[in-house]
Amino acid sequence: MNDRLLEGTDPLAGLDDIDWASHRHAYGPAADVPDLLRALFRPDEAADAADTLLVNLHHQGGWVASASVAALPFLVRAATDPSVTAAVRIDLVDLVACVAAEGNRVEPRWIAPGWAEAWNTAVPGLLPLLDDPEPEVRTATVSALEEAHGRADQALAALWARHAGESVPEVLGALVAATGVLARHADRERAATHARLLGLTAPDAGPGERLRAVAALRASGSEGGNHARVVAEVLAGGDLGGYRVPDAVELLGGDLAERAGHLAGLLRNPAASTRHEALEAVAGELSRRRSALPLLLSAVAERLDDPEPDNRLFAARVLGMCGTAALPWADRLAAMVTDEGESYLPARDSALWALSRTGDPRCADPLARRLTGERPGFAYFSVHSAGWWTHELSLSETLGPLVAHARVLLPPLRARLRDARSVDEARALCQSLTPWGPAAAPAIPELCALLETDAAVWAADALAEIGPEAAAVVDRDRLRALIDAPPEGQAFAPRALARAYGRLTGDRGPALALYLPRLDEPYGNDHTAIVLGELGPAGAPYTGRLRELLRAEAAGWVPVRVGEALWRITGRSEEVVPVLVAAIEPYTSGGVTRAVTETVRLLGGIGPAAAPAVPALRAFLDADERPVEHGSWRSVPDDDELCAAARKALRAISGDVI
Repeated sequence: MNDRLLEGTDPLAGLDDIDWASHRHAYGPAADVPDLLRALFRPDEAADAADTLLVNLHHQGGWVASASVAALPFLVRAATDPSVTAAVRIDLVDLVACVAAEGNRVEPRWIAPGWAEAWNTAVPGLLPLLDDPEPEVRTATVSALEEAHGRADQALAALWARHAGESVPEVLGALVAATGVLARHADRERAATHARLLGLTAPDAGPGERLRAVAALRASGSEGGNHARVVAEVLAGGDLGGYRVPDAVELLGGDLAERAGHLAGLLRNPAASTRHEALEAVAGELSRRRSALPLLLSAVAERLDDPEPDNRLFAARVLGMCGTAALPWADRLAAMVTDEGESYLPARDSALWALSRTGDPRCADPLARRLTGERPGFAYFSVHSAGWWTHELSLSETLGPLVAHARVLLPPLRARLRDARSVDEARALCQSLTPWGPAAAPAIPELCALLETDAAVWAADALAEIGPEAAAVVDRDRLRALIDAPPEGQAFAPRALARAYGRLTGDRGPALALYLPRLDEPYGNDHTAIVLGELGPAGAPYTGRLRELLRAEAAGWVPVRVGEALWRITGRSEEVVPVLVAAIEPYTSGGVTRAVTETVRLLGGIGPAAAPAVPALRAFLDADERPVEHGSWRSVPDDDELCAAARKALRAISGDVI
């Protein structure tokens, strides 16, 4: 790679001198890249060619391909060629930025030889694009130059020169953010950049500009004492100049009480959008720290009367996330589940869910009415994702914990099971009943009928949880036949059906036949050890292999599943407890998964012999920062579930939780 490729007047000069077939991209040999690069200069083909190059050269990231090294100078030439449309040039600069970001992020072994040199050589060719007439081109260029760590001083000088003449807010914001990142890697421009950024935090600057400057200073490694003061001043003013509330509060850092005070004020801001962003920021604080509940939940409850419908929805969702902590506002939530109390249906849905999460019995009748109507208001699937988008809530996750209200909910649930219009609906209804166990027995006829449908797997699970009453009437021959001929397209079905069959009939033969060949597979919640544990003492022939597997994985599902199987088979805890304790100890400070919570439950089941787990269990309960994943609607419920399991385990082990 050399400067000649960037300086030639022909943008494709040197293209045919490269042995492209010897280079690779995400889909194999890069023999197609030359034609794609040529197509960038043919208007009818350019957009598709740029898209294909993005997919081939960047794909999902994680590496820098040798084809990216070879293609880089041609991408830069096309991006700076005025004959190429602005939309395509933006795509090309974005591609360059994506690849450069991976070059700065991934381990050296995933970066093709010559990338650093090629990128340093290419950077000067991008600098003219900072003066492109199209703001989107300028913004994309700033993002690419932000990755120019090896030429940080040159890039900073160019960015500040552009900043002096820039008038478009989006471009200005990108310029300031990029200078903060590059300052970490700069030499001669570092001090000057800090000085300029500090100047942008002055009171006479706009609020958004001040916050962006603080963010850039923090990104640069500067932690001056005035940063928090600047953020506090902007937050107190209420006008964030387009900066998002959650991002501004994160910049504030420091004391939770101070952040909570600012958020309480922003929740009363005249702008509906600001109040919504403040609700998001509050949700983030609640998802992270237990001590945020008394500081912020009452301010959230005030938003149940917000004039903006989506803010009422969000406030109800936050209260529901917090479960029984929202009990003081149960009356207001109960009022919202009626047509008169809340006209906006999605907000009414969230209020009903929140009421159910508090444990208030007033949720039962409205939920029963929903089940008899055309629109239940809840989804037939569950969503697992970070962030605060207000997706439909899961029907099964809403109804599953409500076994105490089975008398009210079972009649409409049974009717809906009989009339289920899709496999998704039938699955969700079965999954709603499964946690109820024997209390779901009145639905046995409907569940047995579903064994003749594509929802048989979930019906069988629910029947198995009901237990002996279901076992006495289930069609064993039908269930056995399903194992060999499951519903089409359900590869998981034979194993699940075999387990249900074993639990209902006592015949574990079909399950063992399907699971034993998978004994050495280190995978999750469907581990073969579950079936072996169900054998009890009859599983003794497998204890040798289980002991080998017990220490094969230090964390995750394998220790808990294998440990439980060994304990149930042998009745001995001394070989299991040390492994289980070691599997949860690393998570007392964060990163708890469902496997950790299940391990805590198992330790409680073992009882006094699990005494070595007590310090870890107390650490889970004593933490202020929730040790689960933060930043989603599941954070608080997952933490509540962990704490409940830890308290129950401590009571079983030592008789108390003090």
